Amino acid sequence: MSDKKQYDVVIVGSGIAGAIIAKTLTHAGKSVLILEAGLEQGMDLDPTGAAANYQNYLNTYYTNPIKVPNSPYPNLKVAPSADVIDIKADTPYDTGYLVQKGPVPFASDNFRGPGGTTLHWLGTTLRMLPNDFKMKSKYGVAVDWPFEYETMKRFYEMAEFEIGVSGNVGEQVLPNVDKDFFGSKYVFPMEKIPQSYMDGVIMRNTDNLKVKLNGSEYKIRCTSTPQGRNSDPNIKYKRKGVKWDKREGALKMYNGGERYEYQPVPSVFDPYQGERCEGNASCVPICPVQAKYNALKTIKSAESKNLTIYVQSVVSKVKLDKTKKHITGIEYKRYTRPDKSEYTEHTIEGEIYVLAGSAIENAKMLLASGAANSSDQVGRNLMDHMVMLTWGLTPEKVYPYRGPGSTTNIPTFRDGVFRKDHTAWISPLDNWGWAWPTGAPATTLSDCLAKGQFGKHLRASIHENMTRQFLLHFECEQTPDPNNRVTIDEKYKDILGNYRPVISYNITDYVRKAFEASMTVSKQIFEASGIKDETKYNPTDPDCVEYNGVFYKFNGAGHIVGTHRMGSSPKDSVVDPDMRCWDHKNLFLAGCGNMPTLGTSNPTLTMAALAFKSAEAILKQLES
Repeated sequence: MSDKKQYDVVIVGSGIAGAIIAKTLTHAGKSVLILEAGLEQGMDLDPTGAAANYQNYLNTYYTNPIKVPNSPYPNLKVAPSADVIDIKADTPYDTGYLVQKGPVPFASDNFRGPGGTTLHWLGTTLRMLPNDFKMKSKYGVAVDWPFEYETMKRFYEMAEFEIGVSGNVGEQVLPNVDKDFFGSKYVFPMEKIPQSYMDGVIMRNTDNLKVKLNGSEYKIRCTSTPQGRNSDPNIKYKRKGVKWDKREGALKMYNGGERYEYQPVPSVFDPYQGERCEGNASCVPICPVQAKYNALKTIKSAESKNLTIYVQSVVSKVKLDKTKKHITGIEYKRYTRPDKSEYTEHTIEGEIYVLAGSAIENAKMLLASGAANSSDQVGRNLMDHMVMLTWGLTPEKVYPYRGPGSTTNIPTFRDGVFRKDHTAWISPLDNWGWAWPTGAPATTLSDCLAKGQFGKHLRASIHENMTRQFLLHFECEQTPDPNNRVTIDEKYKDILGNYRPVISYNITDYVRKAFEASMTVSKQIFEASGIKDETKYNPTDPDCVEYNGVFYKFNGAGHIVGTHRMGSSPKDSVVDPDMRCWDHKNLFLAGCGNMPTLGTSNPTLTMAALAFKSAEAILKQLES
């Protein structure tokens, strides 16, 4: 069945990249269709329906005994999501949505549904550093981006406006960064989220601590973390929004008046809820009040008269013309029930097409279509941050489990000459206690009961232990490896007959050496603060790897990057610097799959900035 109406742009996916492109184009007067695989309830932006739907997410989270990122949200059989609870000890296996070929499992997940993974992201909004864009020329590893940091600067400002970043520019003490990194007068839209009490205690002995690594001495610095959640508006922030300037053919930030303050965007269902972060500790997997940004806020602020949304519409492939140079349509299946193979097949047409799924989903759709792969790079260079956790008991009570997951980070090792030998990392101070590595507080209770503790003795033991739990994590960058990849196989399909992603994945010694190096730093930080190290790794865990005879456990960060990287040549990249496919001039790819390297920042802000860059290129192409 062919849908008759033709749109200026057809976008696949309603995550942050697709949402930003849709909003930008609709405000420029272009007609946009979003194809969303998830259920209608999630896209119901009417206050009554949206409130009821979000409350259902919360109720699911409250009653779900497994508190993982996807636990509040529906995992549809017709449009399944990757889920960390599917990770098994023996690789290969195909029992989850992802077919894991190994030799180690890909340990991250994402949400396929309205708003995408911004529903359960942590909210950390860090810019990439200048040297992240030139790893090959600077350190002789990985690849360079087709442009440098300066090209991204204005798009980062647009992204920080759209997300509504809270932070203090003056506190961002970053390695190998000059004073022009943000600009002399730049401020974030909102004031920083207060750092936790625990942060203050740890910083007494950590900030300015000198540690040794690889024969060199480094001074540890602790900085407040910029975040995509609402706080008090910064009265110095005067930029009002993003506007398409036809005369210059560019997106511009424009002023809303001399005393204009940034207006926090509240929940999509209540203008008085979510105006400020309330300090809930469940940011991952769900903010109870939507004070944290999610992509539904951007979709709601699009120009509604120019926007159409089709839900329950799972894309199978893009259609190519006979020359295979031009995309002529998108094929999708509209299902009637989320758990049954009942659907009708459709094709939709547009002038320009945008695939805005995750790096895994975009690659899968391209491979299913035989599209955009003349370079043989589609699906390759799958990356994630490898998270190594260390934990211990502080000598005094620090009272974790309060506030957002992390409000302070150590950026000292985000860049340096050591990147010639091993990866860089960032170290957030986590406010989650031991929840991530051990399953606390439930396991804290069970451990006390196993020791025969009851009554007052039990309460005292739990209080003494949980108030002193400290968690530090080392988010190690992963460099591109063509053998880490997404493929498809006729043997593995879902109930709609669409391909499931087949993942081949490993960790190089360049990353494993960073585990060893970061453990060296962790021990020095713990020793300086008198923290009793309780870190224990089980070599039989599926995500445990060995380096120099020592086992280290890694966790996925949920930062799915690579698979259709941008570059300067169609010989070794999938898209050009505007995220336009080299092979098909009317097909754009959005999302983290475009990133040639990962760096040490959570990639959501960079993904948003790249979406603005891509939207600008799409508008130029439509105008011409």
